[in-house]
Amino acid sequence: MRTRVELPLAWCQSRLDSGGDGGIDSQQGCLNYDHAQNSLRMFAASCFLMATQPYIEFQDISISFGEHHVLDHVSFRVMPGETVCILGRSGVGKSVCLRIAMGFLKPDSGHVIVNGADITAFSDEELEHLHREVTMVFQSGALFDSLTVADNVAFPLRERREGSEEQISRKVQDILRLVGIEQLKDNFPSEISTGVRRMVAIARALAAQPQCILYDEPTTMVDPIMARRVANVIRKLKQDLNLTSVVVTHDTRLAERVADHIIFLDNAKVLFYGTIPEMERARNPLVRKFLELDRIDLRALFGTELQEQKVS
Repeated sequence: MRTRVELPLAWCQSRLDSGGDGGIDSQQGCLNYDHAQNSLRMFAASCFLMATQPYIEFQDISISFGEHHVLDHVSFRVMPGETVCILGRSGVGKSVCLRIAMGFLKPDSGHVIVNGADITAFSDEELEHLHREVTMVFQSGALFDSLTVADNVAFPLRERREGSEEQISRKVQDILRLVGIEQLKDNFPSEISTGVRRMVAIARALAAQPQCILYDEPTTMVDPIMARRVANVIRKLKQDLNLTSVVVTHDTRLAERVADHIIFLDNAKVLFYGTIPEMERARNPLVRKFLELDRIDLRALFGTELQEQKVS
């Protein structure tokens, strides 16, 4: 007995659009088993290929500003659905990597592959399409001061005319609830903290329904409680939506909470690529020094002074 085979509608439609039969018997208007089996095999192969190809790949990227070499033959991969953190000291090119991945900066040499396409020489029109799939959460938040939290999140939806106002309102409410700030929807950016502004920026990025989000120092200048909330949201988006993420940070605690892999940049080069446990065992002196300095126990350093002040 032959089992009923159900194929994703989009796959069948794409096969029809490209001249195939999508597993559909054109004469009987029903699913043809033999053709469907062939389509199913092709669909499975397509899914496997997508899962094994990097979503973002830097191939031998170099860029300089004047005499300053920011990235020197840098290569790395970010696989679909994973979170990669780029660590390093200030000024080593972490944020430059994000701007190159978005097409805001053009490398002097090398190639940038995003979702299977070489975007290195993309036109403005092609980049506009790319930015529907890949979006960025800026360190400043880049919110509109004159718009409420809800209107900031709704902005990309209204700009693209995606649905009625009622539909947009419902979607915005759902997104704000997802990041835990629905109660602040009527506030203006000037009325909320830096950490909450970052949450609004993440919510606005989500409204565009991207496949990938790039975060530029999402926990800089926020308190530890908000930093943990940001980390939890990034992790939740990966688990629930399978989003690909690249997080630029100097915060190793954030990296420990969210990263599948770490890229450590210094002196325009990738000094380390691997998992958190692998980084803990790394012997590179710069990587070790960075980890040690980031984890200095202030209480151990100033404990005596704090005790003396408390007694006096």
